[in-house]
Amino acid sequence: MCNLVNKYNVAGPRYTSYPTVPYWNTNTFSLEEWKSSLQKSFHESNDTEGISIYIHLPFCESLCTFCGCNKRITKRHDVEAPYMKAVLSEWALYCDVLEHKPMVKELHLGGGTPTFFSPEHLQELIEGILSRATLAETYEFSFEGHPNNTTETHLQTLYNLGCRRVCFGVQDYNETVQKAIHRVQPFENVERVTKLARKIGYTSVGHDIIFGLPFQTSEHVTETIAKTKQLAPDRIAFYSYAHVPWIKGNGQRGFKDEDLPTASEKTKQYNLGKFLLKEAGYVDIGMDHFALPTDSLYTSMIENRLHRNFMGYTASKTQAMIGLGVSAISDSWYGFSQNVKDIDTYYKLLAKDIIPVFRGHILTEEDLIIRKHILNLMCNFKTTWNSDTLAIPELSAIAHTLKEFEADELIQIANNTLRITSKGKPFVRNICMAFDVLLQRKKPETQLFSMTI
Repeated sequence: MCNLVNKYNVAGPRYTSYPTVPYWNTNTFSLEEWKSSLQKSFHESNDTEGISIYIHLPFCESLCTFCGCNKRITKRHDVEAPYMKAVLSEWALYCDVLEHKPMVKELHLGGGTPTFFSPEHLQELIEGILSRATLAETYEFSFEGHPNNTTETHLQTLYNLGCRRVCFGVQDYNETVQKAIHRVQPFENVERVTKLARKIGYTSVGHDIIFGLPFQTSEHVTETIAKTKQLAPDRIAFYSYAHVPWIKGNGQRGFKDEDLPTASEKTKQYNLGKFLLKEAGYVDIGMDHFALPTDSLYTSMIENRLHRNFMGYTASKTQAMIGLGVSAISDSWYGFSQNVKDIDTYYKLLAKDIIPVFRGHILTEEDLIIRKHILNLMCNFKTTWNSDTLAIPELSAIAHTLKEFEADELIQIANNTLRITSKGKPFVRNICMAFDVLLQRKKPETQLFSMTI
């Protein structure tokens, strides 16, 4: 395995979208084209499956140095009300574009730290969204909570508004690692919010764990998972730390590169964590996600309904996803758009009744086909090109590239169908890269992505 790690540990996308953001054709993109693509998707899918909404809440009271998200650090909570007002203004502009009431199937609050906001403001936000929408018969509301500041009132208020899933960022329980990433939170805090969520009635409680953090060892991973087993969260995201300080600036320079585990040590941590999670009854869902057989993510995998988008893996698919808030990304299936990242610019555009998009991409026919292949690989660990609808001219070149993966027993190909083997699952990003024709046509001159291992 070490030889394979050394061979395939290269910079590569996480494929929450295709094309990936650096390969968006922003030169020909326009806000009007984005609106048209959203309207097309909405008319095709709203009545049958509804839409998803992602709301980015960027404020945090302190900086976690492992974090690659768009955030603003402040202890001033007077920033909450203006931001709530702005997000609801953006939602009103989108509702005007959609022309009739959308049906909401999924709603997720991400950050930043959503629980930075008071329960009252979060209630105002969600009620404001729902006042201009209907609910799908089966809907899922969820949010990300910080174990140190999520209160019982937060949990009860959001439960009353329809949330049944919550995810808490754990990362690692070792104090040295926590200090290095500026995320000190005792096990007792995680235990408190996990038990409170269950007591209130949440049906899916998730924990995020990260491997490859500064000063982290395999022993730390073992200790963290042992404590996690005590709380038995319904699903676990077991992420590789993405070290991209050239993109995120000083936030990821709170430690030296030599403080990070080597690629072989990261692989050891991943394999150990995966073994321990499976031993505890968790099922490997997709790249870096695990769930108990009682969780909806597992059910979706079994029923081939698993989906992947900018929110990660989701238990169901909607064709349209609207992102609200600074830096949020929207997906109409036919196009992507991203909001401005600066809060002041965000406010100024909304004051002029302009949807605050600053870049995007309208997918070509080729993009749509490649996107289906990559989604198949990421969600089902297999894809096929038997039908004409999944054929592109580059398939012969892609098949040639795949021979090396086949020789390394990472994939099996038969009857124009590719299946990723158990041995190949840790390398799913590398396998997807073979299908990424835009990446193959133009290799980046500088590093744009985190390492795949």
